[in-house]
Amino acid sequence: MSNKNVSQAKRDALFLTLSGIFLTSLVLGNVIGTTKFVTLFSLNLPEWFQSFVPSLVRDESIYTMSVPVGVIAYPFTFLATDLISELFGRKKAQLVVWVGFFMNFFMLFLMTVNHWLPNSAGVSGGLNLFEGVYEFMVGNTIASMIAYLIAQTVDVRLFHFWKKLTGGKHLWLRNNASTMISQLVDSTAILTILYIAGNLGENINTVWALLVLIVNSYLFKFFFALFDTPLFYLGVKLFKDYDEDPSGHSLY
Repeated sequence: MSNKNVSQAKRDALFLTLSGIFLTSLVLGNVIGTTKFVTLFSLNLPEWFQSFVPSLVRDESIYTMSVPVGVIAYPFTFLATDLISELFGRKKAQLVVWVGFFMNFFMLFLMTVNHWLPNSAGVSGGLNLFEGVYEFMVGNTIASMIAYLIAQTVDVRLFHFWKKLTGGKHLWLRNNASTMISQLVDSTAILTILYIAGNLGENINTVWALLVLIVNSYLFKFFFALFDTPLFYLGVKLFKDYDEDPSGHSLY
C-alpha cells in the first residue's frame, strides 16, 4: 500500500471513530433521555446564598446537581464535532450533524416497527420495559432532534466563526465559545419543547420552574465544556499528525 493510501486510510479511520463517538452518544442520550435523573453532587449552601437558589433544586440548605442520564452522554457530541471541525473542516462536521439527525429518526422508525409488530406471547422477556421505553422516547426524540439540529449547527458555525476571526489561534476560545453558547441553545430549546408537550415532571408546571430546570441543566453542560477543553487540546495534539506513525511502523 502506498504512503498516500495509508495516510488516507488513517484519516478515514479517525473520522469514522469520531463520528461513531458522536452518533453513539447522540442515540444513547435520546434512548435513555429523562428516564432517570441522577445526582452528581450536593452542596451545603451558606444562609445568605439560599434565597438566590430556587427551592426546586434544593432541600433546605442543600443544593443538589441533578441531571437526566441522557444529558451525561450529550456533551460528548460537542467534543466530537469540535474535533471533526478542527481536523476535517466545517463541511465534514456539518455532514456528521445531518447524519446524526437522520439516524435518530431511523432509530425511531425501527422502534416504531417493533412496537407495531405483534408480541410473541410467552417468549418476550421484557415487553412492558420495551413499551415503556418506546412511549417515553417518542416525544423526547422528536424534541431532542429539533433542539439538536439547531444547537449543533450553531456550534459548528460558531466554531469556524471564531477560528476565522482569530486566524486559527486561541484554540481554547473557539472550543469554549462555540460549545457553551450552543449548549445553552440546546438546553433552552429541548426543555421548552418538552414543557409545552407536557413531557416533564409534575413539579415543572410554571415558566419559572422551567427556567430553573434550564439553568440547572446548563450548569452541568457549562462545566463539562470547561472540562472538555484539555480533552480537546489533547485530541488535536494527538491527531494533528495522525497520518504518521510516531514509531515509524506501518499500522496497515
